[in-house]
Amino acid sequence: MSLRKACSLIPYRREIMTDAGYDDSGRGARVTGFFAQPLCADEFTLSLSPNTPVGEDKMAYKLRAVPGFEASTPGIQLAAQTNDKASDEDLQFIQQLGVEWVMVSVGDDNDQNADYYKHLKARFAQYDLQIYRIGNHSVHNMPEVTLNLPGRDEKVEEFATFIRNLGEAGIPYNTYAHMGNGIWSSGHTTRRGGMQARTLDIKNATGNWIGKKFEGELTHGRLYTEDELWDNYAYMIKHITPVAEAAGVFIGIHPDDPPVYALGGVPRCIFGNFDGYKRAMEIADSPNIGVCLCIGCWLEGGEQNMGVNVPGAIRYFAERRKLFKVHFRNVTNPMPEPWTETLMDDGYMDMHVVMKTLRDVGYDGAIIPDHIPALLGGHRAGVAYSIAYMRALVQSVNNEAGGPGPN
Repeated sequence: MSLRKACSLIPYRREIMTDAGYDDSGRGARVTGFFAQPLCADEFTLSLSPNTPVGEDKMAYKLRAVPGFEASTPGIQLAAQTNDKASDEDLQFIQQLGVEWVMVSVGDDNDQNADYYKHLKARFAQYDLQIYRIGNHSVHNMPEVTLNLPGRDEKVEEFATFIRNLGEAGIPYNTYAHMGNGIWSSGHTTRRGGMQARTLDIKNATGNWIGKKFEGELTHGRLYTEDELWDNYAYMIKHITPVAEAAGVFIGIHPDDPPVYALGGVPRCIFGNFDGYKRAMEIADSPNIGVCLCIGCWLEGGEQNMGVNVPGAIRYFAERRKLFKVHFRNVTNPMPEPWTETLMDDGYMDMHVVMKTLRDVGYDGAIIPDHIPALLGGHRAGVAYSIAYMRALVQSVNNEAGGPGPN
C-alpha cells in the first residue's frame, strides 16, 4: 500500500499508525520514518509492504525525479558508476560507501537485452545496490543520428529497442547524449599534489568516442548548419518519445562536452546552451524526455555562454519535472580559456551552492561523481573522496533546511 501525508511533514523520526499488516487485535502496524516539512501528498509517497511486520522499518520512498524508482531514504540520492563485469569486491566497496544506486556500463553489445539487465539487477541487489542507469555506448553519441549519416534509421530503431528492453527489465531511466563527433579534450595535466586531470584548449583538441577519433576543422568532411542539426534531432526524438512513454522509461539528455562552440564543423547548438535545451524539450513535448544535468559541462560553458548559471538551470528544469539525474563535478574556469577538471572542492564553482539548490527544489534523483581526477591509491581513492564530499554536502543542506524534503 501507499501512505501519503499531506503537507507539513515533521523533520524528525516518529512513529505513525498505518492500516498495513493489521494484527489480531485490529490495531495498525507501527512504523518509524523520517519526515520533512513541508511536503505535499502529490510530492512524497511512502510505500509500505502489506507484509510489513509490526515494529519493523520496511520503507520505500517513491522518487519524484524518476517515477518507477523507490529508495530506502528520502531526498537526494547518492550514486556511483561501475560496469557489468564488476567484481564482488568492487560491489562490496560501493556498498561500504553507503551508496544505494549505481550506473552500470555494459560493454558487450550481445548483452544489451532485458534478460541480462534482469540478471544484473539480481546480482547487484545482493549488495543492496539498485541500478539507476544502464550504459549502452552504441546508442549514445550517434553520428548517424545527429548528422543524418547512412544507417540513421537502423540506429534509431536500435535505440528504441534498447528503451523497450529497459522498460521490460524495470529500469525506468536512461541517459542519452547527442554529440556528433564525440567528447573533446586536449589530454591531461596535473592539479593539486600531482593528480592527473583532463584538460581542454578548444584551439588544440580532438574528439573521441568508443575508440573513434575526431580531429581537424571538418571531422565529417563538411560544415553542418544549425538547421540541419535541429531537423535531425526532431526526427530522432519524435520516433523515440512514444517508445519511451509506452515503456515507462525517462530519458535524460546530457549536455555537449564541451558545450557552446562548434567543433570539427559541427555546431553544438542544441545541448550546448540553455536556449537550445528549452527548444529541444518543447520539440519532444513529453514528460518522459528531460535532462541529465552535468554540472561540469555547464561550468565549462559558463553562465555567459550557456545563458543561465548552474542554480538557474537546476531551478528551471526541476520546476518543470525535467531534472532526472545530475553529474556532480567541477572545473577550473569557463571557456574560451583552457580549463581543467578538478576535484569538487578545487574548481571555480562553490558546490555547496549547487547542492543547496538541489535541496531547495526538492530534487530526489541520483547525483554521481564523474570524470574524477586520478589520485594516488587508484580509482577507489577518488570515488571514496567524491562520495564522502557529496554525502557531507547532502547532510549539510538537509540539516540547514530541517530535513531532506523541499521548502
